[in-house]
Order: sequence, then C-alpha cells, then structure tokens
Amino acid sequence: MKKIFHIPGVSRLLLLGFAFTAFVLASCSKNDDNQFDPPSTAQLIVFNLSPDKPAVGFTLTGNQLGNVALGYTNYSGGYFPIYPGSRELRSFDFNNGATIHTSTETYNDSTYYSAFLIGTAGQYRHVVAEDNYSDVVPVAGKAWVRYINAVTDTSSRPDVTIAGTTEGAVFGTVSDFRQVDAGTVNISITGGSFNASRSLTMAENRIYTLLFVGQPGATDPGLAVQVKFIENGTATN
Repeated sequence: MKKIFHIPGVSRLLLLGFAFTAFVLASCSKNDDNQFDPPSTAQLIVFNLSPDKPAVGFTLTGNQLGNVALGYTNYSGGYFPIYPGSRELRSFDFNNGATIHTSTETYNDSTYYSAFLIGTAGQYRHVVAEDNYSDVVPVAGKAWVRYINAVTDTSSRPDVTIAGTTEGAVFGTVSDFRQVDAGTVNISITGGSFNASRSLTMAENRIYTLLFVGQPGATDPGLAVQVKFIENGTATN
C-alpha cells in the first residue's frame, strides 16, 4: 500500500545524510559492480499533547527532530526518516532546553510510528505506537480512524464513542485503525467529570487520528477537554 506524506525540511537534510553515507560506503566497496543499497529507515511523527507545555521539542538519540517548537496539540506535520533499532526519545522544553521526559523504544525498518507526549504537572510520559498502515486498505464508502486518549485523567476509564461504537479507554490508550462509514461521524469521550463531543466529516478512504485532549475542569477553553484530529493520508493499493 503506497502512502504519500509531507516530510519537513529537516527530513530532507536527514535523507541527504543517508545519501552521503551511501556514497562514502559505495566508494569503498570491494564488489565488482560497486553498488550499495542505502540503509532502510523507519518513520516517526511526534505530537505535543501535554496541556501545560506550550513549546516542546524532541530529540532521537541526541538528534533534534525539526527546528521549531511544537505548541500544545501540535504535531510535526509529517514523518521523519530515522534509523531503526533501539533509540532514546527525549522531549524537552523548547524555551530553556530542560528535559521533560525520556524513553527508549525499538523502531523497525520500513515501519511508521507516532510518538505522543502526554501528561501534566510533572507527570509526563511518551506513548509510541506503530502506525499499522499495512492493514489499511481502500474500501468503497469507508474511512479509517484511530484515537489516542490524552485527557489528563489517570484515575478513570472514560468511554470513547465513535460512530455509535463505545469502548473504555484509559489514559494513554492508542487504538488500532478501524473502518467507519464515510461522511458525518459522531465522536465523544465521557468520564466521571467531563464530556466532549464533535461531529467530523470523514472522506472515503482517508485516514484519521483522533486526539482526545485536555484537562478536566479547566476554565481556559484552550485547555478544556476536547476532540481534535489530524489526517494521516489516503488508503491506496
């Protein structure tokens, strides 16, 4: 299944680095045909879903992913090509460089991943999920959707309802992609002290990630529990 995603300028620089490495190794090759296959890469997209962190950056094994701060509910806008293997992901305050959280994950080549910074008030974590696009195929009249519950309520199991189907989702849950009827899709998340709902128009064979975010009881509308979303791409054969 072919996917086309926007890759920020920093990704092009990384790719140029891969190309340079390939050139150097190829020039040293002892093979008669002097050919070298460039290294395979994984792909990583990053999100800031922490309501009290208005400017976040990310590094992977010390290399910064992008050169601009991600505001709350913002994401990198595309996937970064990264080397596979066990890598340390670090989120940091873009204004002063202070580390917010670090975690180590294993990334497989030719695989897409999403990394979410979630939490608040000194309790932060990374949720890294494989974006399993191999299961996402075009189906007439259907769209594809998944979600993350980043609402900062760690003590309950709120109900997530998408197109009439309800399930419990503790803090940090990332669902698999699933089919829904294209068109108007009703979405909600309901906990003991909060409720947020939204109706979205989802196009046929488009792929969406729903972001359930916010702080229960927040008086600032920008920090209240709400439903946001991004479009990941289009399901194609």
